[in-house]
Amino acid sequence: MIALVMFVVCLLMLTLGYPVAFTFGGVAVFFGLYAEGLDLFMLVAYRLHAIMTNITLMAVPLFIFMGLVLEKSGIAERMLESMGLLFGHVRGGLAVSTVVVGMLLAASTGVVGASVVTMGLIALPVMLKYSYDQQLASGVICASGTLGQIIPPSIVLIILGDVLHQPVGDFYRAALLPGLLLVLLYIIYCLAAAYFKGEAAPAIPRTSKVGIKQYWQAFMAIVPALTLVTAVLGTVIAGVATPTESAAMGAAGAIILAVLGGSLRVSALHQVAMETTKISAMVFTILAGATFFSMVFTYTGGDEAVEKILDYLPGGQWGFVVLMMIAIFLLGFFIDFVEIAYIFVPMIAPVLLKLDIDPLWFGILIALNLQASFLTPPFGFSLFYLRGVAPLSIRTPHIYRGVIPFILLQLIALGLVMLFPGIVRVFL
Repeated sequence: MIALVMFVVCLLMLTLGYPVAFTFGGVAVFFGLYAEGLDLFMLVAYRLHAIMTNITLMAVPLFIFMGLVLEKSGIAERMLESMGLLFGHVRGGLAVSTVVVGMLLAASTGVVGASVVTMGLIALPVMLKYSYDQQLASGVICASGTLGQIIPPSIVLIILGDVLHQPVGDFYRAALLPGLLLVLLYIIYCLAAAYFKGEAAPAIPRTSKVGIKQYWQAFMAIVPALTLVTAVLGTVIAGVATPTESAAMGAAGAIILAVLGGSLRVSALHQVAMETTKISAMVFTILAGATFFSMVFTYTGGDEAVEKILDYLPGGQWGFVVLMMIAIFLLGFFIDFVEIAYIFVPMIAPVLLKLDIDPLWFGILIALNLQASFLTPPFGFSLFYLRGVAPLSIRTPHIYRGVIPFILLQLIALGLVMLFPGIVRVFL
């Protein structure tokens, strides 16, 4: 009962706006002292040391650094401009270009905030200029920016691999087809919206004929990102390098590409390093608080209470999977994917073995589900990222209504992967 009360208190404090990391850590201290006394705190140092020496988690700051270097170097801007030039003359072409560039940014950076802000600054003004529906434009940018949650090298896949004790390389291979499926659903929706409601996504009038020169420029704008994706993901999928080694290679490769492109400045590199430090510090501070919370939760009998509650669920495996997906989706309205991955997932992980559920398949379901947490109001981070860079003509209700179709598309993708588990095993 103490453990369950502790979990409820955490949710209430997060709803009231208290900082995540300090909420979990502070509540754990209070309830730990009340339930077990000072003896329990002797184990904290061992838990923190395990985090600090975890080789897999070293990939997180490296991938963040790689993504920020690419964002500051202007590679994303060049890709958006080139894709818009080639496909803008088709109805819905700008929206489709945004989705494709979002996919490439996800595969080369994995940083949701950078993707949404970049596309919000570059693609949104162009779509508004050519009379795109404000809700469609807002929705496609927010949704495309979140593709970094499921398309490798995704930070959430690294975290889930660590929590569920599965090789991160297997998670990367398993996520490829679900990620491409989601991209396909986005593109179909954009084309369908343009077909049935042409004024929502009109074509851009061509001022000149697109020739070989324009195609070559577009190709050269995409090559740097594709090269980095091939180097980073290819080595992991082929088993040549670990995720941490490939992340280090990706960080070095991003710097090389920026230098060759002539767009890297010492001031920009300093800014990237500072932002990487801030984001990494936030992630690992949350991890430290979540680890402490998880330890107190376990020692106060929380894991046993969760197992007993889940034993009474009807439907066996499917009843458990469906209920957990609903719970994670609802939690995503209020708390971030990092807290869900480090707090909620470890609570239910022991039940996976008991019910003989494939942890890799379940982890991909969680990743797809957590992607929706970036879009669900009131605390969807993509909504805030776009709100910060969108012009005043785009009101907050436009953004909220615009993401609703894409949330439904994410749920459709989640349902397809749930009904056809073989999708995650295609590249394994």
